[in-house]
Amino acid sequence: MIVTFYLLPKPYAVKFSAWFIRILVGVPVRIKGVQDPEAQMFLINHQSDIDIGIMETITTKDLAWVAKKELFKIPFFSLVLRLPNDIALERESKTALVKLIRDCKDRIDQERVITIFPEGTRTETGKMKPFKAGAKMVADKYALKVQPVVLIATAWHFSNKMRHFRSGTITAIYLESFIADKSNPEWLNEIHTHMQKVYDDELANHPRYR
Repeated sequence: MIVTFYLLPKPYAVKFSAWFIRILVGVPVRIKGVQDPEAQMFLINHQSDIDIGIMETITTKDLAWVAKKELFKIPFFSLVLRLPNDIALERESKTALVKLIRDCKDRIDQERVITIFPEGTRTETGKMKPFKAGAKMVADKYALKVQPVVLIATAWHFSNKMRHFRSGTITAIYLESFIADKSNPEWLNEIHTHMQKVYDDELANHPRYR
């Protein structure tokens, strides 16, 4: 991606690299639901490093990823985040949330879609961790149109913890979008519950993941 970024216009360098990785590892994606063309924020559950590549290839939108600040300091890899002008988040910092809100507004003005793993980290157990409040603060501030996306058992295909890889079709499910409403303080928890139920129901139909 670092090389192609200087050869292709945004966001095609990222898309090209994501497609290259998907083809290389052999993971077709079955899409359920419909992407909202007006979505301004995607909320995605996170199990594996391939989640980013999957999301980049199932949408033509220019995604602005929110990632922990430490990743922006890793040699070479940091360029994968810096060149597309993704958003750095310093976790557990109240002042950083102000910057997060400001940076997200900048990317929204550029017609990019804010894309967040609200769990804040990977989990391979199939049980989503509680969602962190940052996504809700940004969405509430600007009354964003939010669309949750559920990725099914990506860690079964590519596990960072177990160091194994299995090819096969991955399922990505677009859920119904909604306008963030700050008058409902529980909407993020409600989305967490809904996403977990969709995940569990889908998993129940796939014996190979058990």
